[in-house]
Amino acid sequence: MSKKVDFLYLSQDDVVECGGADMSMVMERIEHFFTLHATGQTITPDKTALRWGDAASEMITGRINAMPGYVGGDVDTAGIKWIGSKPKNPEKYGLPRASALTIINDPETGFPLAVMDGTVISAMRTGAVTGVATKYLARKNSRTAVFIGAGTQNHTQMLAVVTALPSIEEIRICDLSQQRVDAFVEKETKNFPSISFKGFSSAEDAVRGADVVVTATTTQNPIVRSEWIEPGVTMVNVGNYEYDFGAVLKADKVVLDNWDAVIHRGIQTVAIMNSEGKFEREKLYAELGEITSGKKPGRESDGETTYFCGVGMGAEDVAVARKVYERALEKNAGTRLTLWNEPRWV
Repeated sequence: MSKKVDFLYLSQDDVVECGGADMSMVMERIEHFFTLHATGQTITPDKTALRWGDAASEMITGRINAMPGYVGGDVDTAGIKWIGSKPKNPEKYGLPRASALTIINDPETGFPLAVMDGTVISAMRTGAVTGVATKYLARKNSRTAVFIGAGTQNHTQMLAVVTALPSIEEIRICDLSQQRVDAFVEKETKNFPSISFKGFSSAEDAVRGADVVVTATTTQNPIVRSEWIEPGVTMVNVGNYEYDFGAVLKADKVVLDNWDAVIHRGIQTVAIMNSEGKFEREKLYAELGEITSGKKPGRESDGETTYFCGVGMGAEDVAVARKVYERALEKNAGTRLTLWNEPRWV
């Protein structure tokens, strides 16, 4: 019996070729993940943040997160995402802020099945979480969506929202940098010529009258104020402390991806409210998996105001990476690398 162990290496191009940039596929996997999570078929340890200072320093010096997880059911795969985030990369080196590797393992032997670029998967699955949330929490006839922050992440957030809500006719982009707004609008107008794109420098002007508001920024102070939120709006908190307390309290339904993970991370609005005794778990309507699995209903009327916050779990990346791996096997994509031909010790 051969004791050789090898694994599949997938570059970013390989990952894209095998569906890593297919939002419909990624959203299907993420929705399935949340249903498995709600039925106790996942293991989602807290992420570990390697920082060069305190939490506030992340905006300057960045961080590297280790995010392990296991997804059971028909996925039955363990893995980890190792993702670096360095805010100065774009201006200093002309490189993306984030870079990631995802490793998936056979839970029976513990041996690696694949090592792949995780940057695309991470961005896509983060957007897909919002897509799944808006599918269940936003008005089905939503026409206008606002994206605050014109960075890489809001491109996949936007892709997910328009996938979940094909009724969207107008996209508003708001950022402190007019140059970033213009670049975002120019790029996405080409990708979605049937949608009207508008740039804003004022968050208030962008938010008022919108159906869906998505924030994906690095701010440490609230951008969205409660007085701008009208009945029936869906708010999505992707970044840090982006909504004031009143906006959250205005919601008829507050939904998180994972209560414990959000509180552990400690930097998003609900977590800060909890630390100050202004939002207890009893006020939480549901975790998203309770809705995708049918345990609780999502939006029940057009007049409901909803708020969703997702902190992200490494197991989500594992669920997507497993599908990419399966497609790579079908396509004979990637490169086989040898871990050992014979183990040094048994």
